[in-house]
Amino acid sequence: MLQEFSVIAGPCQLESSELNLKVGIELAKISEDLEMPVVFKASFDKANRSKLDSSRGPGLKEGLSLLSEVKRETGLSILTDIHEPYQAREVAEVVDIIQIPAFLVRQTDLLLAAGETGKPVNIKKSQWMSVQELKGALGKVRGTNNPQVIFTERGTFFGYGDLVVDMRNFQRIKDELACPVYFDGTHSVQKPGQHVGSTGGQPAFTRSLVLAAVGAGCGGLFLEVHPNPANAPSDGMSMMPLNELRSLLEKVLELRDVLP
Repeated sequence: MLQEFSVIAGPCQLESSELNLKVGIELAKISEDLEMPVVFKASFDKANRSKLDSSRGPGLKEGLSLLSEVKRETGLSILTDIHEPYQAREVAEVVDIIQIPAFLVRQTDLLLAAGETGKPVNIKKSQWMSVQELKGALGKVRGTNNPQVIFTERGTFFGYGDLVVDMRNFQRIKDELACPVYFDGTHSVQKPGQHVGSTGGQPAFTRSLVLAAVGAGCGGLFLEVHPNPANAPSDGMSMMPLNELRSLLEKVLELRDVLP
């Protein structure tokens, strides 16, 4: 999966079994129809929400049960993120890829615990980190004798309320770190702290940024999708409607067909 163009997609956080499966079944259909590997993603705990009373998800035990159900019913590979080292071993029994959140990429014990599971590790590039600064995180995971590392580009802070994607980073990460690099097309359109104390977004730009990243050589895509983003408990301002995903990926495939 790491070396093949793939899509990581799903809701920001796990919700009801019905909603998780609705998304997962549609992703499985898209994967089969477009002959493109798709990984289901969702978080069991959003531990870095902006406000204390924000929804965080079902927690570790119930979350792993819900992820197991999606895997069993759809046949999709599964990705979720961890926030504390003790979670890594139990999560690795269920998921296929472990993710390190952007805010935690310098947490040594977390990176080591993820690497020691032997599972592929997706490291979300922090908004404040240069490509050069990612070498430390990479070295920690590879120091566990785990070479399976993905980086996901999600933009760099511009001022206090906007993100800008440096399209040069796709080549830089491949050349300097020798890792696959994915593009997060939904978090990249976020506007941190710009929606009544929480994260806003401009999803109208997702499509153009995704196509630009594909043209710039990204090795895969990361997209948060939801049947009704306005009702999502987190990241609703930046998520893509599920019914728009297929047409975007069709365009992605058309573009990849003409790339040198």
